[in-house]
Amino acid sequence: MILLNNSQKLLALYKSLAGSIPESLKVYGSVYHINHGNPFNMEVLVDSWPDYQMVITRPQKQEMTDDMDSYTNVYRIFSKDPQKSQEVLKNCEIINWKQRLQIQGLQESLGEEIRAAAFSNSVKVEHSRAGLFITENFLKLHASNKSKLGSWAEIGQPDDEFERKTPNFNYAQLDSSYSGLVNDNWKRGKNERSLRYIKRCIEVLPAACVLGPEGTPISWITMDPSCEVVMSYCMKKYRKKGNMAQLLVRHQKYLCQKNIPFYVSVLEDNKDSRRSVGLAGFFEASCEWHQWTCYPQNLVPF
Repeated sequence: MILLNNSQKLLALYKSLAGSIPESLKVYGSVYHINHGNPFNMEVLVDSWPDYQMVITRPQKQEMTDDMDSYTNVYRIFSKDPQKSQEVLKNCEIINWKQRLQIQGLQESLGEEIRAAAFSNSVKVEHSRAGLFITENFLKLHASNKSKLGSWAEIGQPDDEFERKTPNFNYAQLDSSYSGLVNDNWKRGKNERSLRYIKRCIEVLPAACVLGPEGTPISWITMDPSCEVVMSYCMKKYRKKGNMAQLLVRHQKYLCQKNIPFYVSVLEDNKDSRRSVGLAGFFEASCEWHQWTCYPQNLVPF
């Protein structure tokens, strides 16, 4: 695999990956952040250049110092020929199979190759899947292949008021001081590693909330290093009133204005979230969201 670290080549890769959306979205979003300040210190590997068949994004080595931190140790993959990816995935120079890690992608056919590579390295694999949701506005915007270099944070924050019938509710940027609140209400969170990860996401990536009458968040959304809108949550008292849909509509408007990629994943049985993303203009894509969580034998959870 070739480490792609030239800014012009990374921009060319970003534009090329746009032609494979939605399957390439995990990698496409990661390359976007790499091209815009690289706040999570990620790097890009390709099997060849410029005629690549496989792209992997991963954290730089200095980021993956905690063998148990599967929030940081994340690999995102896109392959034009998933059935031929096993040999690449087996390579311990590419995937550090000695760590607890996640592999994310939007191609179900990667699963067989990932399991085979994990088995050859004595690693247990747990697979999760969800629906992938995008919007027509996103597809139109990124089909144009526009990209502006520079940190998203330098562009500025939304300054217009959140349009709501009730004046006691306001759209706002989510502050990192609420990292604990997000962590306590995140299904995959509730631990110190997830808290560090959430705080970092809020500090360096777009995150938004609706402030209730008491001035504290009653619903919120954040973004991960692959541009997925994640950790969305609405307090029970305010559910089924359109709060999350309103927040998604307002935030996607902001992301579109700044040309930032975005997409959402929702579990099949999460009817409320599916309703909210539908009301916000999202539709289910032709491919699914997939995550393979990998545990070396000595790090298998009990």
